[in-house]
Formats: sequence, C-alpha cells, structure tokens
Amino acid sequence: MDSCFIAARAPLQEAALVLFGAPLDVTTCFRKGTARGPGRIREVSHVLEEYSPDLDADLRDLYLHDAGDLALPEDPAAAVAFIEQWVASLGRGQVPVMLGGEHLVTLGAVRALAARHPGLAVLQLDAHADLRDGYQGQPLSHATVMRRVAEAIPPRSLHQLGVRSASREEMAYAAEHTHLWPGRLGPSLAAVLEATGDRPVYLTVDIDVADPAFAPGTGTPEPGGASAAELLEAVRALRGRRVVGLDVVEVAPDPGDLAAVLAAKLVREALLAIGG
Repeated sequence: MDSCFIAARAPLQEAALVLFGAPLDVTTCFRKGTARGPGRIREVSHVLEEYSPDLDADLRDLYLHDAGDLALPEDPAAAVAFIEQWVASLGRGQVPVMLGGEHLVTLGAVRALAARHPGLAVLQLDAHADLRDGYQGQPLSHATVMRRVAEAIPPRSLHQLGVRSASREEMAYAAEHTHLWPGRLGPSLAAVLEATGDRPVYLTVDIDVADPAFAPGTGTPEPGGASAAELLEAVRALRGRRVVGLDVVEVAPDPGDLAAVLAAKLVREALLAIGG
C-alpha cells in the first residue's frame, strides 16, 4: 500500500499543502499508541475516495505533498523546537498539515506560524482544555499544550471548542484568559468564525473531541463528544477561511481503525475546504 496520504503526489517545491507526521508519544499519560497514528492515518486514507461529494472538490486538483514522518527526539522541548524549525523552513505560501502524535506537537507549529502570521488565531477542537501550567512535573505535556500556546499568542486568540473535561483551575484560567465556547460544535464554530473574521487561523483537532463511539483509538477518551458527522461539518465550515496551518492529533490504532479512518476523512475534508 502507498505510504503517502491519498493523492499526495506533488513535489515539495510545487506544493501548496505540505502534510507531515509528528509521531511523538512521550507524555501521554493513560494509553500509549499515538506514535503510530500518522502512519495508520496514511494507510487507511486509501479506503477513501479522492473526491468529496459534500464539498464537490477533489484532492487530485490540489498540489499536496506528503513529507513523511519527522524524526523527532524523545525530549519534549527538543521535539517542539524541531517541529517549530521544520515548519518555519517551509515556503511562505505553503500550508503545513500535521498528523499526530500527542497533542504537544501543536505547540511547535503554532510558534512557527505565529511568528509568520501576525494576529494568528488558534481554533482548538478537543475534549480537554489542556490548560494546566504543569502536569506530572512537566511544563511541556499533552495536558499543558494549550497553556503554552496561550503564551505564544495572545490568550484571547485561543478559541476552545468541544471541551468537556478540565480541572477547576483550568476552567478558571479559561474564563479569565482564553475563549472557551460551550455547547455544540456547529453553533460554537459559527460564532468563532464571526469573531475571527479574516484573521489567519490555525486549526488543531484532537480526535478525542469526537465521542469515543466514533473514535475509540485515542490516549484519553472522554464520553459525551461530537458525532463524526458533526465534526466533519465543522471542518467543512472552514471553506473560504484563511487557514494557514492545521493538525489532527492524538490518534492511536484501535481494532476497527475507527479513529484513524475518521482522522483521514477529516484531513481530506480540511484539505479540500482550505485548498479546493
């Protein structure tokens, strides 16, 4: 089977969209496996069509390159710095599309793009707030990543959707510093898109934003989440927006590949929404 994501045929120099894997699985605290997420997403992408009926768009019409997986060091700070430097090395018009890997990998991409795109807004679709200042003695963790993101951009430029698990302290921090949007994804995202206007946007999707019935393969599943259909509609709503980078993270293999297939379809729809 092709080791690249479906329809990723363009040479790097010609690509408008550059997909790559960040197979980090160092600080995951409940169930390991996210290091295998990028590879599995690529493999199962080939069960999908290149064409999306919902968007009437085809991946074959995009200039998409798959750069493979980054050889990340196991030290969290070094891994984040490696991703930041790699994303910063891309051409100014190229959009990075990252497959995770634990959620900490988002920090490197956001740091690189915040330096390149003034006014960057980050849209986080996630079951967890990830706003702890430290976790298990570590300032860099999948549980602290959005706290660190809120230090890389103005905290109010962080928009958090789908959150249904957080500590009391995290919720207090969110109320004072970030934008945490309650309720269902669709109405919340519509409000976020109105608020962000034409600002550059980075989208990060933790697969656990979906209910575990739709994505059991993840490190910390949290019942009560969005359906696959709701999540796909949310991603499609970004069509026409100025998305300068995105990721889908925290995917781990499960017996039916449900999480990986959902992630692959989310990536396909996202690519077509922003590049079609």
